[in-house]
Amino acid sequence: MARALARPLPWLAAVAAAFTLVQLVLVVPGLGLGWDETVYVSQVSPQAPAAFFSAPRARGVTVLVAPLTAVTTSTLALRVYLAVLSGCGLFGALWVWRRLLPTPVLTVAGALFASLWITLFYGPQVMPNLWVAYGALVAAGCFLRAVRRPGDRRALVGVAAGVALAALMRPTDAVWLALPLAAAALLMTRTRRRLLLLLVLAAGLALGSAEWVVEAYVRYDGLFARLRRASDIQGHLGAYFAVDDHVRALGGRILCRPCDVSWRHPVASAWFFALPVLVAGGVGAAARTRHRAGIVLAAGTGLALAVPYLFTVGYAAPRFLLPAYALLSLPVAQCLVGVWRVRPRWRAVAVALLGVVTVAHLVVQYQVLDGVAGRVRADTTAHTRIAAELRAQGVRPPCVITGEEAVRVAFRTGCSSRQPAGHDVSITSTGLAAAARQRPVAVLLSGDRRPPAYARRWHVLPLPDLRNRTDYRAYLSPTALSPTAFPLSGRRAEPVAER
Repeated sequence: MARALARPLPWLAAVAAAFTLVQLVLVVPGLGLGWDETVYVSQVSPQAPAAFFSAPRARGVTVLVAPLTAVTTSTLALRVYLAVLSGCGLFGALWVWRRLLPTPVLTVAGALFASLWITLFYGPQVMPNLWVAYGALVAAGCFLRAVRRPGDRRALVGVAAGVALAALMRPTDAVWLALPLAAAALLMTRTRRRLLLLLVLAAGLALGSAEWVVEAYVRYDGLFARLRRASDIQGHLGAYFAVDDHVRALGGRILCRPCDVSWRHPVASAWFFALPVLVAGGVGAAARTRHRAGIVLAAGTGLALAVPYLFTVGYAAPRFLLPAYALLSLPVAQCLVGVWRVRPRWRAVAVALLGVVTVAHLVVQYQVLDGVAGRVRADTTAHTRIAAELRAQGVRPPCVITGEEAVRVAFRTGCSSRQPAGHDVSITSTGLAAAARQRPVAVLLSGDRRPPAYARRWHVLPLPDLRNRTDYRAYLSPTALSPTAFPLSGRRAEPVAER
């Protein structure tokens, strides 16, 4: 029995398979592309012209989905592909640690990380953060193997590959990953080995971020210019205390910007407050074992990855901390597995209490996941109807859509999305007016916002309201109107005077 429990393959495979299955059942059905996802997918999809690609973004996740978008535009197929791939990624990232930590610790760590609503929600999504988490796990695990076995060349390749994967997805995250590993190299190794590990870390960073750096010189007049622009778009990076923002976001907010909302779901954040205590407990539990170095390295690297998002970014998105959660799950698991080492007369009570807390935690995670996925499905339905109504009015390729929610609506309609102002500025108002004389153009607005001067005498088409936008409507250029077209809602587009 003990030998069976020590075999990592079946246990880690079971965790990865369960992770994939839960995604396929609870997340994938009916989940359309989000705004960021649409930007990433549009770069390689034949469905619509590429959306504007802003300075902070990296093309790693676009590369990840390119093989599938080359053969199909099906969102369902994309979701299934990523759900399976994320399950394989979880298995591979944990497998690296199989000779460094006991199988029960790895199994519990994988199960904890995979059960978070954030991990489940972003598993089948075209977003980079989960893949940064996998890269961080691989890099830290291979780093420790390289330190323990100087002749392990595959471990050195793994360090470079893990850092490169993180850099390909989010270059700045890779820097925060490399820093604690570099510090560990200086503390843990002899001079020659230290230099080799530092070179491997640098090679991984250079390899993974090469495209991002080259693009910085091609499009932004240099690396520092791109970094400044990225900082502007992210609200000017600096000294912030965003811990409370992340706590509030755990209640089910995909993006909390600005995060001035009330703390409505404290129960959903309870595990966040328990996290530092459990991490400290895991480090303490490993202090007198041969697994001490692995737990300490995972804890230190995880904390380093959390620092920029907790203290330099003035808003919160739960996905930002996925890399930190992935690494911190290892010391947490070490702490929880230690429950079996308590005195026999207390063991049954401790295990029962842990079981109750675990079930309660899973229930809360499911409730938050169900709420988040439900809201996204409702948005998917609304955006699909909006795109259908625009097509029915004659907004068909080649066409241009600008205004509120232009990225998602344009992608579903097969149009270009262009903005004359804001972070994604890619055209002038004069350019839009000129384009309207040659092809269909639609300006999307909601509430009491006035249309631009060139569109004030265009026809207006009432559209289905979105969850956070009422009185949603489209101003259609004369080139968009089809004399035989009728919107699906039965409402014809009407001319409107200047507002």
